[in-house]
Amino acid sequence: MEQHLGQTALEDGTQIRFAVTGRGPVVVHVPGWVSHLELGWALPVERRFYEGLTDGRTLVRYDRPGCGLSGPTGRADVVEQEMEVLQAVVAAVGVERFDLVGASFGAPLAVRWAARHPESVDRLVLYGGWVDGDGVAEPAVREHVLGLVAQHWGLASDVLTEIFAPEADAGFRAMFSRYQRASASAERAHQILAACYGVDVSQDLARISSPTTVLHREYDRAVPLAEGRRLAAGIPGATLRVLPGRAHVPFAGDTHALLTAIREGLGLPALDPVEPPALTPRQLEVAALVARGLSNRQIGEALVITERSAESHVERIRARLGFRSRAQVAAWYVGSTPSG
Repeated sequence: MEQHLGQTALEDGTQIRFAVTGRGPVVVHVPGWVSHLELGWALPVERRFYEGLTDGRTLVRYDRPGCGLSGPTGRADVVEQEMEVLQAVVAAVGVERFDLVGASFGAPLAVRWAARHPESVDRLVLYGGWVDGDGVAEPAVREHVLGLVAQHWGLASDVLTEIFAPEADAGFRAMFSRYQRASASAERAHQILAACYGVDVSQDLARISSPTTVLHREYDRAVPLAEGRRLAAGIPGATLRVLPGRAHVPFAGDTHALLTAIREGLGLPALDPVEPPALTPRQLEVAALVARGLSNRQIGEALVITERSAESHVERIRARLGFRSRAQVAAWYVGSTPSG
């Protein structure tokens, strides 16, 4: 499965990149934290999660301004700007009605959109969300984390990874920490996190008319289950499903159980677990050298093969994994190998 990248722009000229995969009715995924369309597609666990959403649907994802492939922005009104981003993306895709899935910060953002544009949303699925930032953490904790992101983004990304995926192995934690730093600058990450803590959709809940499923892991370390219960209680007719686990990141922990619950909320059947694509031993050697930043010529010298053979190996790796760039191959290798 391949993703197809598109581009649109806000009225102020801010460039927005989005990705489309699959076929069928459209489901729009609202990103939670920082994101990167290409690197996220290259990380095996994240990609399998998106491919699970894609089966039976056309999945639309995007990077918000200042994240991933999208252009920079000088605006700090993250929530209002997100409404403009959603409008621009669905207009570019050419769809008027769609399903909406919001995870983490994407959940209150999806709530705000669904309340303002009830005619556009067929089904709403919210995972790991909250009603207002006061329910996420105590003021002193919020202030400490914001200060850490602003002053020590490297350390902060490690700390946030421990909170978001406490049961993940060392390889996942290292990969996700790097992923966050590659997706946004410290300044933009600070702005988005401040918006996470500042958002309040309590007045939006009663205005939602779409069939809504609220999902939350029981011991989510980032967002208390009480916030998931508040979301479900405030949205007319919403269904709450509590899943076991402590991870906040949707593609950490028991991803298959969460994916099954999301698909049920979208009116889709469950999927059997899918094994990720595998490379041959030689292709793994080449991928490791790509991850080290070696050129085709240098790979050929290291493996005692011709530069043309090295190029062919890289192209076959990209084809097998459905990637467009060497950077994605490198990210895949780092995210797939415990020692990466």
